[in-house]
Amino acid sequence: MMKKIHTPLTEKCIRSLRAGDEVRLSGVIYTARDLAHQQLSLAISRKRKLPLCLKNQIIYYCGPNPPAKKMAIGSCGPTTSSRMDEFSEDLLKAGLKGMVGKGSRSEIVKLAIKKYKAVYFLTIAGAGALLATKIKKAKVVAYKKFGPEAIYRLEVEDFPLIVGIDCRGRDIFKKKGK
Repeated sequence: MMKKIHTPLTEKCIRSLRAGDEVRLSGVIYTARDLAHQQLSLAISRKRKLPLCLKNQIIYYCGPNPPAKKMAIGSCGPTTSSRMDEFSEDLLKAGLKGMVGKGSRSEIVKLAIKKYKAVYFLTIAGAGALLATKIKKAKVVAYKKFGPEAIYRLEVEDFPLIVGIDCRGRDIFKKKGK
């Protein structure tokens, strides 16, 4: 059964999700890739104000393309999540509750997801043009000079996700019994 969820993520919503659940997400999410993660992590370590509030938010590991005609954004498929692993715990500690990308995560990130009661979602790799149709508005909100690696605020509607790692640390990439 498909679950419909909305942002910002609540504790009740996060607790209701199980690894493998199919989800349709609506609300606001933010994009951030390697460079933006590095800058956010640096700001956190230096106790500087962040350019956006991470509390109960979701970051989508994506570098969107310029919009096509009558679209809010261009193709925007997920990037490999493990590239953000070294920064993930800092962002979770700062209040981030959800991450969206592709691929498995390190054991350290899985433990941090469990510790901070967060969730890691997967989305469709190779279907960036299709995912763009689920984005209703897009606006750069931080690090504009980084181009496609800037942080975008996206308003999404029925964005397709699968729970990859739930708040209990269950991981769809791990075989049962291991």
